[in-house]
Amino acid sequence: MTDTKEAVRQKYSQAALRASSCCGSDASTSPITSNLYSEQETGALPEAAVLASLGCGNPTALAELREGETVLDLGSGGGIDVLLSARRVGPSGNAYGLDMTDDMLALARENQKKAGALNVEFLKGEIEHIPLPDNSVDVIISNCVINLSADKDQVLREAFRVLKPGGRFAVSDVVARGQVPDQLRSDMLLWVGCIAGALEEDEYNSKLKAAGFEQSSIEPTRIYKVEDAREFLAGKGIDVDAMAKEVDGKFMGAFIRAVKPRDGTSCCAPTCCS
Repeated sequence: MTDTKEAVRQKYSQAALRASSCCGSDASTSPITSNLYSEQETGALPEAAVLASLGCGNPTALAELREGETVLDLGSGGGIDVLLSARRVGPSGNAYGLDMTDDMLALARENQKKAGALNVEFLKGEIEHIPLPDNSVDVIISNCVINLSADKDQVLREAFRVLKPGGRFAVSDVVARGQVPDQLRSDMLLWVGCIAGALEEDEYNSKLKAAGFEQSSIEPTRIYKVEDAREFLAGKGIDVDAMAKEVDGKFMGAFIRAVKPRDGTSCCAPTCCS
């Protein structure tokens, strides 16, 4: 677990330094990270916040955030989803970003300053140990980060703990469809760093239920094709045609929803979880 966490820390630290330098990021050309946000969303954001985005979705566009809510972004990186959330919840709401990487936190706080976002706070910590009290946030979002954790059960338990009764879990993540041989996962890992830890759909739903959540659902937002990575994988000496049949359509960017029951009980009427 320590090795995984340190590898993630180093990767995101390097991404933060690239985004804050003249070199930028390759996110805009990646089939995984490109075209996730509209120009209307990114137009008023600091360029470094956009360049540092390494997500696989746009959770703020799908989470149905409301005026006055408190939002927590797990693994907030350069802060793009936190800043977008802060806009949606307005001055009466709050947006927290949680990240374990010093370089990303420094970049995020600089982006917050440039954006003039007063209802934002970036916290240092791990998503397995959220530094917020019980029942303190309305919505948890995340963008292709939970799949990087070596202890996803703990992440989901912590998410459940800090959500208020009736609170919403609304994250983007990489999800696997069916069994994928370990060697194929290893080959695809070269292309998409988060593939190795991707849960299968049924497993994700089961873990959410075990943590206490209800009404879980998984909605595909982008299906990954080997053809998108042909040039990259071939350059690594991998027989792309041989693996395509077993891998195509097996990994996807998805939007995962779930709800924390109110008062520790299941909903008993159509309006009780509204």
